[in-house]
Amino acid sequence: MEKKKEIDIIILSYAHNKQLKDITDNCISSLLNSEDPTKIKFNIILVESEISLKPYQYDGTATIYPDVEFGYNRYMNLGIDLTSSPHICICNNDLIFHNGWASSMLNAFEKYKLESGSPACSLYHPQAGYVLDGSVHVGYRVRAEVAGWCLFFKRSILQKMGKLDENFRFWCADNDYGNILWFLQLKHALVTSSVVDHLESKTLLSQPLDKQQELTYGEIAYWEKKWNYRMGVGWVISD
Repeated sequence: MEKKKEIDIIILSYAHNKQLKDITDNCISSLLNSEDPTKIKFNIILVESEISLKPYQYDGTATIYPDVEFGYNRYMNLGIDLTSSPHICICNNDLIFHNGWASSMLNAFEKYKLESGSPACSLYHPQAGYVLDGSVHVGYRVRAEVAGWCLFFKRSILQKMGKLDENFRFWCADNDYGNILWFLQLKHALVTSSVVDHLESKTLLSQPLDKQQELTYGEIAYWEKKWNYRMGVGWVISD
């Protein structure tokens, strides 16, 4: 009998109103119903920013309420540190998981020797030129091969890349992840046989405009400081 596979799932949520809590509930429900539980076990860490909900536990999860300031990578690292399975998937809460997404991802990892991957979004990727035909697209471009809302990877790559950079509070976290994979030559691909739909930044858009700007454009300065020199931006090449 084939051994049951375990996958650690880290989901970030900020359910400060009923609509956003419903989005988180729907995400978890679709995840729990997406695979045969006798074959794949999801160990779900739900990192909830809305402290007023404490000690509420979302169904099928271990829900934690951090006592440190929000940061996308910081909260993901907190969740990762609580887990131990060979495969990890870090996720937004505004996702809907299609049946078989995880088994398709695991099959692609084995067949194509992937270290990291993203499932396709049936709402977005066809518009970006991808056909959801089971193909695998190796690459490191954000909102192309790297879908920052759902990143699936082997735990072992953390020994090479280290923890997620907590200087990124929201925006550019996926750009940084993709660049590190490229820099270290860790094979990443968009796996179109694995489908997880993204409902596009529902939590971010619920924030005041100044907070949205802080979490988005405010991240670019650190990104440029970290990567421009490494990527050769501004270099002058002379003969």
